[in-house]
Amino acid sequence: MISILLADDHAVVRAGYRFLLSQFPRFRIVAESADSDGTYHKYFQYHPQVLILDLALPGSGGLSVLRRILGRDPKAKVLVVTMHEEALYAKRALEAGAKGYLPKSADPDLLPKAIEKVARGQTYVAEPIAQALLAQYASGHPEGMLARLSPREFEIFCLAARGLTLKQIATNLHISYKTAANYLTQIKHKLNVATLAELTHLAYVHKLFDTVI
Repeated sequence: MISILLADDHAVVRAGYRFLLSQFPRFRIVAESADSDGTYHKYFQYHPQVLILDLALPGSGGLSVLRRILGRDPKAKVLVVTMHEEALYAKRALEAGAKGYLPKSADPDLLPKAIEKVARGQTYVAEPIAQALLAQYASGHPEGMLARLSPREFEIFCLAARGLTLKQIATNLHISYKTAANYLTQIKHKLNVATLAELTHLAYVHKLFDTVI
């Protein structure tokens, strides 16, 4: 039997997962979470075999909690299930250590398959996204100007674009205020923007709202 932790801030979505997975006796949902900190603590409370993780969790976000969990448990098996189908998000999630990536628009029959593959320690990426990633690597064309950002810079970029203050970003990511400020300065330089308004506009252009890490 595969034990599962569901991490999604929408109760209706979690209910949908429960209904779907209840049809498979080999799956057992041991806990649920609706935010980043809760996901982190429940993961180490229940030690699920697979964590189903949404990227748009309140708090520090999905990518941040993914890194925190893997920093403490490098063998954690995480399947990202998200509304975003762009290769950008899959690339970032896989770089952060996720074993699988599945858009919420995918056929529901793919979820059990993805869980089983991730539970075995294998990588699962939905076919259209996998093809997009392969096309990017083959052409040498990254996902755009956001490719200039490191994983940590990408996190801070997204949080700042959501309107979080430097103090809130520092608290959510468990870093100092000075470190957060230095990162934001680097981000503005790399993206050639001077204000938070310009940074927020970039996030809008790249369809980052409601993702966010």
